[in-house]
Amino acid sequence: MQIGNRPCRIYAEAHAKYLLLQMTGEHELQSMDHEVTVIAQSSWNFLFAAIPVESWNDELSPWEAPAVWGKESFGGNAADTLRFLTEQVVPTLKQQFNLPENVKIILGGYSLAGLFALWASTQTNLFYGVAAASPSVWFPDWMEFEQQRPIQTQHIYLSLGDKEEHTKNAVMAVVGDNIRTLHSQLIARGADCTFEWNSGGHFKDADLRTAKAFRWTMEEHA
Repeated sequence: MQIGNRPCRIYAEAHAKYLLLQMTGEHELQSMDHEVTVIAQSSWNFLFAAIPVESWNDELSPWEAPAVWGKESFGGNAADTLRFLTEQVVPTLKQQFNLPENVKIILGGYSLAGLFALWASTQTNLFYGVAAASPSVWFPDWMEFEQQRPIQTQHIYLSLGDKEEHTKNAVMAVVGDNIRTLHSQLIARGADCTFEWNSGGHFKDADLRTAKAFRWTMEEHA
């Protein structure tokens, strides 16, 4: 389904209680069917929208930062991406699929898309929950920023692969310490937040890890 200038993939069930949004890169599309099948093992009805990103590093980074590996730096255009979500994607899906006005919106994603989901929830209270699988919380200045502009959503899922912090890349090696700190801070603030370790490095089972994140966030923990 075309929304704005982006071909979005929609997986819809009738009477959706949850609207799941995931910013996706080209590399994730081939495993998307599998991911949604795993999410669908949950007992809740949902509509899932995969929203494509052309320039992963630019469109999902909240501010500019130098390249961490390879030559590709970060353009810091997340605000435009969030605006597209709130002004075009959500209203279009609500109208097109007759979603209830109070549908619970969960923004999720893997890696930089996971960081984008966390950052987006510091900017707006639109989201019921955030499903951040292996989020790039190593991103420069993220932890300081979140202290100043705390995450507003109440339901937050965090995960990390147990080999991810054991990297020779000094910038990315802080990911473990940062995610532990973020988790304990969110718990201290009274958020419904869980943190799960997965086995393996960053590129293992991304679809399954993301599916787990969405499923946890849809469960009622109250």
